[in-house]
Amino acid sequence: MHITEGVASLPVLIGGGLITVSGVAVGLTRLTQKKIIVTALLASSFFVSSLIHVPVAPAVSLHLLLNGLVGIILGWAAFPAIVVALMLSALIMQHGGITVLGVNGVVMAVPAVVVYLLFRNQLKKPGKIKKIITFFVGFIAVLLTAILLVLAMVASDKSFLAMAPVIIIFHLPNMIIEGIVTMYVVGFIEKVQPELLDQSV
Repeated sequence: MHITEGVASLPVLIGGGLITVSGVAVGLTRLTQKKIIVTALLASSFFVSSLIHVPVAPAVSLHLLLNGLVGIILGWAAFPAIVVALMLSALIMQHGGITVLGVNGVVMAVPAVVVYLLFRNQLKKPGKIKKIITFFVGFIAVLLTAILLVLAMVASDKSFLAMAPVIIIFHLPNMIIEGIVTMYVVGFIEKVQPELLDQSV
C-alpha cells in the first residue's frame, strides 16, 4: 500500500517528510541496544511482506503490511524500522519511491505507533480477550493506513476523492487477514519468547 512517485503534491510531500523525520527521531531515542536485533528482524519481515505486490487502483498497491505487529512489539521504534524497510522497497523493488518516502512513512508507521499506544496495556489480558485484542491490532493498523493513504491522495488532488470508498473496500480483506496473522503471530511469540511483547517503550 504505497503512494507512487508523482502523485503527492509538494505540501503533502513536505508535511509527510517532516512528520516522518520527527517520528524516526523519536523512534531512535527509544531504540535500545537490546531491541536492535528485534527491530532489524521486524524491518526485514515488513520488507519481505511487500514482495507480494498487487495493484488495486491507479497509484495504489496492496500487500501484507504487518505494521500492526511491528508497532505492538517495537512501539515508537516502529518508525525507523518501517522507514528503512520502505527505503529498501523503493530502491530494490521500485515500490513507492524516494520522494514519497516521507508520506509513505506516515501512512505506514503512524498506524503502527497508534495501535501500540491504544493496545500496549491490553496485551496482559488473558485468553480469548487477548486474541480479540491482537486481531484488532492488525485490523485497525491496516484500516488507519488505508485512511491515511486516502487523505494524502485527496490532499494532493481532490479528484482522488471518488476513489476513496474503492480503496477502503479493496483493503477490507487485507484488514481481516492482517488481524488473523497478527493474532496468531502474537500468540506464538507469547509461547516461545514472551519478553518480546514487553520491550515496547
